[in-house]
Amino acid sequence: MSDTTQTTPQQRPVALPERIRYSIVVPCYNEQDSIVPLIEEIIAVIGDDSAFEIVIVDDGSTDQTRSRLAQAKNRLAVPFRAIVHAVNCGQSAAIYSGVDAAGGEWIITLDGDGQNDPGDIPNLINTLDATTGATGSPIICGHRTTRRDPWVRKLSSMVANVVRSRLLNDATPDTGCGLKLFRRDAFMRLPRFDHMHRFLPALMLRDGGVMVSVAVGHRPRRTGQSNYGIHNRLWSGIVDLIGVMWLRRRQFKSTNYEEL
Repeated sequence: MSDTTQTTPQQRPVALPERIRYSIVVPCYNEQDSIVPLIEEIIAVIGDDSAFEIVIVDDGSTDQTRSRLAQAKNRLAVPFRAIVHAVNCGQSAAIYSGVDAAGGEWIITLDGDGQNDPGDIPNLINTLDATTGATGSPIICGHRTTRRDPWVRKLSSMVANVVRSRLLNDATPDTGCGLKLFRRDAFMRLPRFDHMHRFLPALMLRDGGVMVSVAVGHRPRRTGQSNYGIHNRLWSGIVDLIGVMWLRRRQFKSTNYEEL
């Protein structure tokens, strides 16, 4: 009787999806003509790299933004995620929803109107890589060295940046730039309030973060007008600024401790 050896088919290892490293979060409101071309531009920059995901947040648009996003999800070769607010909640809330839903360790934000250039995303990442070894969690903030906005908007932004920088000492020449890169967990620890996105550098610094500014491009709007406009920005900005100053003054002292 001859010996026979039974063999079982070798099981192939299950391929696990690679961990997402960067989530690109884009808030938008009534950007039916801008949002899909912007997504296509982002895809042209990142390709099908599994280290990235795109998270679009439709902040309760009343135009065709939602339907355009639905059509694009079926058409574009590279998938993206779309989150929809039932009603308009504001830009800070839209950013928060996108970051909350994001799967990446790092968040990259840019505005949904197409004025931020997705081609600057690698520049932000390269700047982040150069901060390796920093003692605090870094936030990389774009600085629009050449603004492509009406003079009224540029003037109001310049005044706001000067006043905010003097009072908060946040080392940020252009906090209004939508292009930013920061850790998801650092963002989720921040206090939540309307218009918080205008004060991200100051809030991150309050928690021991490190702010780095990098020059980025800025483009004219493709179409329409700003839907996260400057209406009441002066008065709400003053109130918010006072609130952030209060938060910084009321910060805990060091809570480092040890257990015996």
